[in-house]
Amino acid sequence: MTSTFAEEISAGKRFEFGKNWLRFLHTLNAERIDLARHSLQSMLGMDSLAGKSFIDVGSGSGLFSLAARQLGARVRSFDYDPSSVACAQILRERFYKNDTDWVIEEGSALDANYMQKLGRHDIVYSWGVLHHTGDMWKALANVGELVADKGLLFIAIYNDQGGWSRRWRKLKQIYNRLPAVLRIPYLLLVMGIRELRSLLGSVIRLHPLQYIHYWTRYASHSGRGMSRWRDMVDWMGGYPFEVAKPEEIFKFYRDRGFQLVELATCSGGLGCNQYVFRRGGR
Repeated sequence: MTSTFAEEISAGKRFEFGKNWLRFLHTLNAERIDLARHSLQSMLGMDSLAGKSFIDVGSGSGLFSLAARQLGARVRSFDYDPSSVACAQILRERFYKNDTDWVIEEGSALDANYMQKLGRHDIVYSWGVLHHTGDMWKALANVGELVADKGLLFIAIYNDQGGWSRRWRKLKQIYNRLPAVLRIPYLLLVMGIRELRSLLGSVIRLHPLQYIHYWTRYASHSGRGMSRWRDMVDWMGGYPFEVAKPEEIFKFYRDRGFQLVELATCSGGLGCNQYVFRRGGR
């Protein structure tokens, strides 16, 4: 760990996403990888990424770097969290050992000097990352500079729910300041209320198995091959935490010469809005 990262963790100012994703890798299977690959194809509107350069900003579990590599892209993965860097390295070792077309390193989206050295790429991908940097708008500007002319930027940013977002920020602060032994009980208390409401809703609709099916088939429901439990831990611990309205993201990139080509919102609720922008004209 770098000293800065370690200090932030010790002070309860940052969640260790990487440790959560290392545990997720134990559940990774062919179905989850297929779902991740399909989600990239769907949002990017491409069946293949052969001949494309793909940079994964905040690579997390490394799953989508793997998916991009399987689609034929030359991949560069980086993350601020050393354990997340280790996740990508584990997947490369497992699936693409000694592959020179998949580069993995530690770096920060807020480090302007580092970002400038990365050059420009055909596809810049950063899903659910930039709102956790501690300076979201700076990170959004920095990743925009990585996109080649006519290249694509695929990002996902937490939806601004107003008062609910402010309350979630406080709950996340508390989680990260708690001793490690108290974090899971706290998560179960906070998230258990939401889960109970979902379960009761299924019972009232006379479809109690619907709730169970959602848990057991969450990888398919999420459309991204993720784990329901690991996503819950990620959500509860996810701090720093910033949000944005879709129109704010749209205007931010429009003013920087980008065109919105694909949008998938969370319908004004909890979660991420997904955007694909193209730099310059078609």
